[in-house]
Order: sequence, then C-alpha cells, then structure tokens
Amino acid sequence: MSDKAPDALQARRTTIYLLDQVLGEGRLLAECFAAGALEKLQPQDRARTQRLALEVLRSLERADRILQKHLKKKPPLTVMNALRLGTVELCSGGAAHGVVNAMVTIVSKHRRHGQLKGMVNAVLRKVADQGPAEWAKLRIPRLPNWLRKPLVQAWGAEAVLGMEAAHFAGAPLDITAKPGADLSALGGELLPTGSRRLSDAGQVSALPGYEAGDWWVQDAAAALPAQMLDVQPGEQVLDLCAAPGGKTMQMAAAGAQVTAVDASAGRMERLRENLARTRLSADLIVGDALEQTGQFDAVLLDAPCSATGTIRRHPDLPHAKDGSEFGGLIELQAQMLAHAWDLVKPGGRMVFCTCSLLPDEGECQVEEALEMFPDMTADRECFDGLGTDPAWITEEGGLRLRPDYWADRGSLDGFYMALLRKAG
Repeated sequence: MSDKAPDALQARRTTIYLLDQVLGEGRLLAECFAAGALEKLQPQDRARTQRLALEVLRSLERADRILQKHLKKKPPLTVMNALRLGTVELCSGGAAHGVVNAMVTIVSKHRRHGQLKGMVNAVLRKVADQGPAEWAKLRIPRLPNWLRKPLVQAWGAEAVLGMEAAHFAGAPLDITAKPGADLSALGGELLPTGSRRLSDAGQVSALPGYEAGDWWVQDAAAALPAQMLDVQPGEQVLDLCAAPGGKTMQMAAAGAQVTAVDASAGRMERLRENLARTRLSADLIVGDALEQTGQFDAVLLDAPCSATGTIRRHPDLPHAKDGSEFGGLIELQAQMLAHAWDLVKPGGRMVFCTCSLLPDEGECQVEEALEMFPDMTADRECFDGLGTDPAWITEEGGLRLRPDYWADRGSLDGFYMALLRKAG
C-alpha cells in the first residue's frame, strides 16, 4: 500500500473525468470503475471521487440552473463539468477559497481549454457568493423526459415526484444477515421485511461482522425475491443472472443446493469473493442463462432490465441512457422467462423479478406468461408475513415496489417480482 497522502485535487480531476464519460460518452459509472478509472487513487480519494460524482449527477439540474445566469454560452463539456462540480461543492458548504482554486488549477492545466481558467474563476466566485442561498429554493431535480413521461403514465405525476425526492436523497445501506447472526452491534433500524438499515454507515468493510461474514449489503427490495421463493434445505435451486450474489447467499444460507449462473466473469468473481467471506457455497457457472439445462425445484430469474428502479444509488443511469435499448431488453426478458419456466420441475416454482419501474418489464411480462403457460399460476399467499404492504400486490399477482414507498424510512429500490407455481 502506498503511503501517499490523500490528494483532493486528483479526486476532483477524476470526478470531472467521470462526469465527462457519463454526460459525454453515455457510459455508466460502473463501466468506468470496471475499466480502472479509480485504480491510481488512494482509498480515501476513491471514496471521495465516487461521492462527488454521485452528488453532482443527483444535483445536475440545480447546478445548471445556478450556473446559467452567470454564463453567456455553455463552455466545452469538461469545463462545464468543472463548474458543475465546483457549484455542487460550494452549495453544499465547501470552503470557497479551496473549491474555486482547485477548479481554476484543474482547468488551467487542460491542454485545450486552459485559457478558460479566468472565466471559471469569475463564475465560481459569483456562485460562492450567491449560490448557497439560491440552492435551497430550487425544486428537487426531475428525471429526463424520456424516462419521466412513461413513469408518469404508469404511476401518476404525484408518485413520480415522490420517486424523484427519493432519488435526490440517495440510498441508506441495507444489510441481510445470515440466519442466526446477531447484528445488534450495527445499530440502525430493523425493517418490517427483515433487512437492517443503516443511515450513515461509513466504510462497509470496517463494520462489525463484515470480516466474520455475518452479513452482506443488499437493498431491502432486492432481498424479497429469495424470501418469496422460500427455498428449503436440500432443494435444487437455480439462480439466473446471479451476480453479485445477494440472492445466491440468501438461498445457500437457507440450506439449498444453489447453482448460480451469470454471463459476466468479472461479476461472478465478486460473487465468489462474497461466498468465501460469508463461508457459504454454491456451484458457479459463467454462461448464458438461455443455454442452461436441467430440472430444478425452484428457479430465481432476476432478468436483465433497464435498472430504472436503482436510480437512488445510480444517478448516472438517466443521464447515460436514453431508453433506446429497452425494447431489446423486454424481448430478452420474455425469452428468459419462457426458458427458465422449462427448467422448473412439475410442482416446482419460480420467481421472476426485475429492478425496473416500467410495467413492460414486470407486470406485463407476467401477465403475458400467465396467458402463455396453462400450467403457470401466480401465488399471492407468498406475501403473507413478508412485511410488505398488501396494497403493493398487483392485479396479476405480483409485488410492485417503488422508491416513493417508505419515504419516511429512507425509501426502497423500484422492483417487480412474482412467484409462479407450476402444476404437478
């Protein structure tokens, strides 16, 4: 480990690079991280960079509204992103002298735009003076129209405003415990669904019980599909699209013989590490879900989707995407659902779920599957004792979770899930 001191300037420079990638190239932050964008940073700078990038992306609309009155025309993207970062820091209580100097230094060293350092200095000094008071008066940032429009159509304008408030607030840390593990040392709140929620967790790997493998990080919504499936000791279970493995670990901890499949070798490596830390075991296959064979007592399909339910933790998504790939994803989900159904033994069961807010990726998929497969029924009794609100059960027999639910508790990811039983 290097003994270099934290480098705030490098953290900010990397933040601007990440913003350029998301807003200019349409790349997700996860792709940038996987490609090594944070590799040269110290751990403290890595955490700071991620935090700053998420804060700017959550607050982009506010930052742009404050900046527009001080700009005659929009500068090149990298310079604009330096101004956005500076604005968010200044309006969040950052020391004016340090923030302004840092942004001027970063821009001055840019080989193409160095001459704009004077403009950056002038604009950010005005923002430091007027911005913090204006910031609090601005509305909660809205989703871009390509996503907002279908969500308003599906859930109504008031619900979408609630979702946007949850996105802007960000997400607390939710934890799933191994059966019998005592998590009282962690503090936090025990949610009705059984997850433990920490509002100010700090460094995850330093928390009590992490090294011992007593628990893993998993949004409260994402913990429900495996609870619904309710696997029993010794059952043969297939987890499709399994990485990073929260659901695999839940089912392995319940004593099932789990086969976990994921197409990504990198993500599967994370699952392998998680299993090692928690001292749980599963058979891991790097491969295509559509090529899997066999017969299983239970199948869990967390299908690839738009991930629009996870924006409170991934605010880059609405800025990096435009919805153009959704049609292909919806088609793939239908194929996967049909294939997964073939792998369920007669008398067995399957959970289909997506971390999407779009009914086309949830309710509609199950509605169509129920029409297509005469041996399929939706089980509504699986929600008894789950800790969810009966009002969240949908017409066709699934469960719809949205970020505007549990607003007083820190919200939930958007998710859809249904337990489907096969005739014996």
